Amino acid sequence: MKLNKFFAICLFLLSSVAFAQKSNIMTVADFFKSVSEVYSKINDFEVTTEITVNKQSMNGKVSFKKPNMLRIDFSSPANQVIVFNGDALTIYLPGSSAILQQNVEGDSSASGANLATPQGLSLMSRYYYMAYETGSNPVALEEGSEEKVVRLVLSRKNSTESFTKILLSILPDSKLIRRVEAITPQGQTFVFDFYDYSLNVGIAEQRFIYDAPSSANNYNNFLY
Repeated sequence: MKLNKFFAICLFLLSSVAFAQKSNIMTVADFFKSVSEVYSKINDFEVTTEITVNKQSMNGKVSFKKPNMLRIDFSSPANQVIVFNGDALTIYLPGSSAILQQNVEGDSSASGANLATPQGLSLMSRYYYMAYETGSNPVALEEGSEEKVVRLVLSRKNSTESFTKILLSILPDSKLIRRVEAITPQGQTFVFDFYDYSLNVGIAEQRFIYDAPSSANNYNNFLY
């Protein structure tokens, strides 16, 4: 009888320890909330970016300022610029000597790079289901990489979203987004890599006013 009680106590203690360990695991909702809290404290930032589509890469510098102003100055292709000032989207294509302009309403953004902003995170939490890709522990950014990230998989809640799936790679210590992989319904993948963040550097709003070359051809409302 005493032996049975001893085993019962041991099982109770073991189950208690297992439950305590399990309860310490951060849920994906709590982890994403911690990322959102970090981004909510960012008034502006600059970051180097590499955008890859169909194995073709573009490089540049992203400038962001609350609430939703965004600018990308490309080094490759050289001199190409994307600017969103909160109301209008402007794209300068030097190879075509063209300026594309579009007034933007609602939750639209200047580019997929806007996914790595407070507004982008808010939209993702609203329109996508979230899960860990393999678990809450950091894993290699990619095969052979020593850089560790937490990987999240986001699946769209309805068919109206531009991307069917979004993969987020988040730096575990800073909670900053290191990589975004966005997959379209046609199976095309856009990869946004972000390096060397500079946070809260005091970017002026004039940064998001673009004075395009006067020789370029203007195309208004190009999305329609």
